Order: sequence, then structure tokens, then C-alpha cells
Amino acid sequence: TRKNLSNEFKIGEGLIGQSALEKQSILITDVPDDYIKINSGVGEATPLNILVTPLVNDDQVTGVVELGSFQEFSEIHLKFLEQAAENIAITFQSAISRKRVKELLEETQNQAEELQSQQEELRTSNEELQSQQEELRVTNEELEEQTQSLKDSEEKLKKQQGDLKKANKDLEQQTINLTERKDEIEKKNAQLEVAREEIEIKAEELELTSKYKSEFLANMSHELRTPLNSVLILSKLLQENKNANLDKKQVEFAQTINSSGSDLLGLINEILDLSKIESGKMIINIEDVSLTQLPSYIQQNLQHLAEEKGLYLKVELEKGLPEKMTTDRQRVEQVIKNLMSNAIKFTGEGGITVNIQRPSASVDLSRSGLEHKKAIAISVSDTGVGIPEDKQKLIFEAFQQADGTTSRKFGGTGLGLSISREIAKILGGEIQLQSEVGNGSTFTLYLPESVSAEEVGGVVEIAEPQEKAVVETKKEVEEKPVAKKEKISVEAIRDDRLDITAGDKSILVVEDDLKFAKILFDFTREKGFKCLIAGDGEAGLQMATQYLPSAIILDVGLPRMDGWTVMKRLKDNAETRHIPVYFISGQDKKIEAMKMGAIGYLTKPVNAEDINSAFSKIEDTISKDIRKLLVVEDDETMRNSILELIGNGDVTITATGKGEDALKFLHKEDFDCMVLDLGLSDISGFDLLKKISADKKISDIPVIIYTGKELTKKEESGLRKYTKSIIVKGAKSPDRLLDEVSLFLHRVESDLPEEQQTNLKMQHDKEEVFKNKKILITDDDVRNIFALSSILEEKEIQLVTAENGIEAVEALKKDPKIDLVLMDIMMPEMDGYEAMGEIRKQQRFKDLPIIALTAKAMKGDRQKCIEAGANDYLSKPVDVEKLLSLLRVWLYR
Repeated sequence: TRKNLSNEFKIGEGLIGQSALEKQSILITDVPDDYIKINSGVGEATPLNILVTPLVNDDQVTGVVELGSFQEFSEIHLKFLEQAAENIAITFQSAISRKRVKELLEETQNQAEELQSQQEELRTSNEELQSQQEELRVTNEELEEQTQSLKDSEEKLKKQQGDLKKANKDLEQQTINLTERKDEIEKKNAQLEVAREEIEIKAEELELTSKYKSEFLANMSHELRTPLNSVLILSKLLQENKNANLDKKQVEFAQTINSSGSDLLGLINEILDLSKIESGKMIINIEDVSLTQLPSYIQQNLQHLAEEKGLYLKVELEKGLPEKMTTDRQRVEQVIKNLMSNAIKFTGEGGITVNIQRPSASVDLSRSGLEHKKAIAISVSDTGVGIPEDKQKLIFEAFQQADGTTSRKFGGTGLGLSISREIAKILGGEIQLQSEVGNGSTFTLYLPESVSAEEVGGVVEIAEPQEKAVVETKKEVEEKPVAKKEKISVEAIRDDRLDITAGDKSILVVEDDLKFAKILFDFTREKGFKCLIAGDGEAGLQMATQYLPSAIILDVGLPRMDGWTVMKRLKDNAETRHIPVYFISGQDKKIEAMKMGAIGYLTKPVNAEDINSAFSKIEDTISKDIRKLLVVEDDETMRNSILELIGNGDVTITATGKGEDALKFLHKEDFDCMVLDLGLSDISGFDLLKKISADKKISDIPVIIYTGKELTKKEESGLRKYTKSIIVKGAKSPDRLLDEVSLFLHRVESDLPEEQQTNLKMQHDKEEVFKNKKILITDDDVRNIFALSSILEEKEIQLVTAENGIEAVEALKKDPKIDLVLMDIMMPEMDGYEAMGEIRKQQRFKDLPIIALTAKAMKGDRQKCIEAGANDYLSKPVDVEKLLSLLRVWLYR
């Protein structure tokens, strides 16, 4: 390193760079004194001349020599340097070439070793083989070029000839080896190509087999459900014995037939479940599941089964577990139900204990690969008969039981444990069994604390997990930018409709916003209710009629039918008008909702406190055994007649003739409704309404105006601000008053005295919608037509029948006054899909209601029917009540 001087030069930079650029020597004479000093131990001096000579060979510069001399350079010096420079350049190139040859040799050897180690990998990856083949070809070309370059340099590098010849021989041998390796790779490549083609053929055959299996299952489902449809419908009609022409024994026979048909339907569904699992078509819905709520779920749903057999049921939750796990809630509950049902079935005395905990370190989880610290164990232990060791593996196979003999004591299909085991596998877990004959059994479900969509088997539908069950406040919504999100149907939330039994408390949520529906679902389950979810108004109305929930949470802006129409039809139906309805909507229409009989109204966006308050109101309403009514009427005779009209054990009535007393009562007690006459002894009813409206504590009370005063349009318009119910006293007014009071008090019609029920039925005849209606039944099975006709003709419905799609289209052309079509799907000549398409092509039938009735129950059938033109869908065997409720929805005008 020289002070203030560079050790590197670019081409053209300084004398050295210039000499390299021009490939010519540069001689500098009379060098200045301060140019450079050459010093030693005894002195120093300045060189007089500087010579810069490039090292050039084949017109290529390999270096530059700079010499300083105290004397002038002579011609012979210059000539010598010129000759020596070429030899030096050749030597440099030779050294570089040797180094390059050595590097290439080592590189080639390394490549050969890598090729040997990669031989196994080459068998499994066709694309990698092609890539490495290309690299070998390029390397071979480089080696050939280098070999040619070495041959050209041999004459100039005589001293290195021996080494170069040896290197050449090595390179030639390596080339031969590479060529041989290349041939081997090409052979392997050909073999892999043949294997790949065979795999593709097998895959196509497997896909075809799977397709045939799915089609077989769909057709088998149809073939089983079609006759079963008639069995269930006709046995139900016989069981009802409306004509009273069957004796008690015959009714029992009908009940047995209906019950057996229902059991057969359950078996069909279990077989389809197992088939879906085996074919990879099981839908998995990933969501957050509350572990803290799981014990209460088990108690609520299975306690009664244990009590029926006189067994105890204990559910224990280990401390320190996380509050939630991420998995498929309904599938986990399905497995727990299967395990619990088996435990109860095979236990004669004692009981069942359910433990939710971390698995102990001694448990072998190698089969599922679960980590003990990140797993949840749900064990179901019974004190029953136990299972012999040689049967413990057998019972997990489909259609197998520990006792499979014809004299077995316990019934069942043997599918429950098989389905449970496969579900556990899909969710990344496993089921283990410990049992001893006579000492009971313990089935333990091991699951990962959190499972992602990528880690499960089957077809996956992902429900967006909710970290906090809280909706944004108004301020938060205003501050947050609006992000456009992909619309996902609320059908992604799997509700409790399959788990509801008689006596369960349930809430129907009618909401089309997926995120908010999920939040309400979580709140509902947290409050101890089962939850039903509908994504549009028509579905909500149908589900309310079918399931008769304890309460309904209703949005206003809904697809297909808005919330106001849903509310009106709920209150027009005697079976649903008592159900409390709480509105949660983006529209600020509280007064309108309360006038229609709602128990509360929230305007979106809402927060957790608002939702908690709504649920408190719902719980208070449905838990009230006694309703409170305030009657404000100055005529004592009229007051007594109202008390007699409405009075019953479920209503406490407070009566007064003065408006001021009414205000005192309202502040003192929490009334559910008020009946008000406008002509009072102290203040007018108009003034009383204004005072009630201005007082926030009592402004929400529903008010029914019951007056004998003839109202002007201005007076009526003014009253409409406070109430929707204005009844002018007359001959029919008591019936209307009873109807309106029952609406706001949410009284169940069937619990009222017979006389009051009769009066209400006259106000709301739900069968009236069927009268003088004409329905087209399209089905190729005469048994189904007969069964459906037996039901519908009782409702005074006119029927037209068709045995295939072509006849259905022709029937509509002949009689365009048909009000509704019941369309089977699988028919000869023209199936239901094609028939619905033909019907929808005609503009006059664009709005004609079509309900698809099909025995196909595979995934996607419902959506396929809707896309083909159906308004709704029912799977066979047809549930009579569900069919009638659907007809009420679609025939309502």
C-alpha cells in the first residue's frame, strides 16, 4: 500500500490505464524530481525514466508492467521488454486457464456427485429432470468450448503442455461420464413420463368412479325417499284420524308406521353422511367455539335423555383451559351427541361423566400428531356394560356393533361411531376408547385447540372468526373508511335448526349481514338460547312458522321480503303473533315498529351494551307468566266489560277513569300495554298521550285507542303519531280490542279460553289463504300425487296434476290462473329443472311461485333448484307442517 497512490486503475485511467487501452508501451523521460523517490537503507534518488508496457497476447491485455530507471532505456531494453511481455502474457493466460480448468474440473466432479445424490429426486420430479438436463447440456458445451480453447493455447504453452494434456484427458473422461449420465437421465425421464401417464389414467378412473358413486347415492336417496314420502304423509293423516273412523289400535298402527318411517329417514341421512365423508364432500365450517359454554350446551341438550333412564349426568371443565377453540362447532357437537347417546343407551344404572381438559402426558397422540399442550380432550365416561377388548376396534367400523348377533339386546345401525371417528380425523384429531366389560367405557375425543382450513379434509367453508362479539359504535363507523368486501351469504353460519327439540328456548335472527348475524348468533348462544338464522324475509317467515321460536330479532332492509311485511304476516298468523319481535335495523323507524307490536327497536350501528339490553328485554318478555294491562276508561260499565273480555289468569289488569291516575300508575309499574278512551273525567286522552310521549321513561308503552268518539281526519292523523291501533266502539269492536290487546301482550292463542280463541280465529283465519286457490302438482309417482292431494284437498284447494315437465307446461298454458306449482325434479321426458326453465321463459309466469319437491338430498341440490327457477325447496319425505307453512308464505296476497 503506497501513500496517496492508487493500487487499481480503470482502462484509460493514468499511464497504466492508457497503455492498457492503446495496447502500446509508453516511455516517459526526464521525470520531475517530485514524481517519485526510490529509497533504501543508504539513500534515495529519483528515477529519470518511466516505462509502461502492456502484456498482450492475441490482442488481449492480461496486465501492465511499469518500470522506473535511473538510466535511459536503450533499444535493446525496449526490444527485450516487448518480447518478454508477450511471454509473460502467455504465462498469465496459462495460469488463468489452469485455474479455470481446475475450477471446471472441481465443478464437474461436484456436479457428478450431486447428480448421483439427486438420482432419487429425479425419479419423482419430471420438471427438475428437464431443468438439470438443460444445465448438463450447457455445462457440456462450456467444457467443449474450454477444451477447444486449451488446444489453441497448447502451441504457445509448451512448458505447460504435459499438464494441459493431462487436464485434457481428465476433461474428456468427464465429458464421457456426463454423456453416459445424460443417457441414464433420459431413460429415467422416459420411465417417469410413462409412470405419470399411468397416474393420470388412474386419476381419471378414480374421478369417474367418484362421480358414479355420487350419482348412485343421489339416485338411491331419491329411490328411498320417494316411497318414504307417501308412507310418512299418509301415516300422519291416518294418525290424526280427523274423520274419527279408526279405532285406537289402528291409530297406534299409524303412529308406529310414521315412527318407523322417521327412523328409516334418519338411517338414510346417516348413510349419506358417511358417504359424503368417504367421498371428501363433507362441509367443514371453521369458526370460534366457546369452551366455557360447552358444558351448558351438553346439560341443556342431553340432561333430559339421562333423566329419562334415571341416570346422572356430570359435566366437568378443567381450570386453565382457553375460553375458545377454533374448529367446526356443529361437527364437534355431533360427535359429542353420538358418544353421549351411546353412553346413555348402554348404561342401565349409574350415570355419565363428561370431562373437558388437556390430555395427560401419558396419552399416545402419535396417530393424529397432536401436541399435548395444544390439544383439547373431551371424554365421555359411563358406568354401563363395557366393551370386550376384541370388539373395541370393530365398533368403529360402519354397520358394526359389539353385539352384532340376531339376539342382540341394543338396537342401532352402528354408523354413529364410524361417522364420529371420520369427523375427528377431518378436524385433525382422533377418538380413543378405554373399556372393561362390566365396568363401563370412556370414549375420548382429542382435538387441536385451533385448526385452519388448510389442515382439514373435505370441502371447507370458512366462517369468519369473530375476536370480539361487539359491533362498532356510531362514532367508530363514521371514522372508519368504508372497505368494499365480498358478499358472503349468512348460510355460512351453521345454526341450531337440526338440534332444536320440544321445550328448547330459541331465538330466530332474520339478518342478511353475515358479520352481524354471526355476532347475534354468538350472543344468543351465550345467553342460553338456541339460534336459528335466516338471510331473507321469506326464509325468516317460513322458519318462524315452522319452528315457532321463543323470540325473533328482525332487520327491516331484507332481500325478497322486507321486515315490515314479515312483521305484518307474523302478527296476522295466530300461531306466530304472540312471538316477541325485537327490531335491529339501519332505518330509524322505532315508532312504526312499536305500533306493529315490537317489544323494542335498535338503530344500527349498535354496541355490546345495546345488544345486551335487547336480550334482557327479550328474556324479560318471554319469561313473564303474567302480563300487565292498564285500562283508562271513565265509564265504569265499559271498564267492567273490558275486564270481562280480556281478563284471564295470564293478565293482571289495572283500571282507572282518570288521566292523572294513569300517569301515576305508569310511573309506578311496568305495564305491557294500555287501552285508552279519549273522553276522561279530568284531562282529555289527547293531552294524556302527549304527556306520555314527552316522558322518556314511559314513552315506549303500546297504546290502543278505544273510543266511541267520531274522529275527524285531523284528529285521527294526530293520534296516528302515537298509536297505530284506533278502535271505534261498535258491534265488532270488542273482538278487535281482544285481538289488539293479545298482540301487544304476546298472548299465546292456544292458552286462552275457548270463547276468546274462537273470537280471535274469526279475526285471523290462517286457513283462509288456501280457499279458492289452485295448485299444480307435478310428479311422476302416483303415490306422491295421492298423498299430497289428500292433504291439500282438506284445505279446499283446487288441484291440477301432471306426471312430467311437458304436461306441467301444457297445463299452465291451458289454465294460466294456477296460483302455485309443486314441482318434482326427477321425472321422465322433461325433468323439473328443464320444466321450471320453460315456465320462467314465459313473461306471464315470471312471478308464479314454484316450490321444488325432490327426493335428492345431496350437496348443492337446493341451490341448483333455485337457479333453475324455483322460489323454494323441500326435500322428500315432505314434512306436512313445513309444506303448509311454505304454501301460506307463497299464497299470501
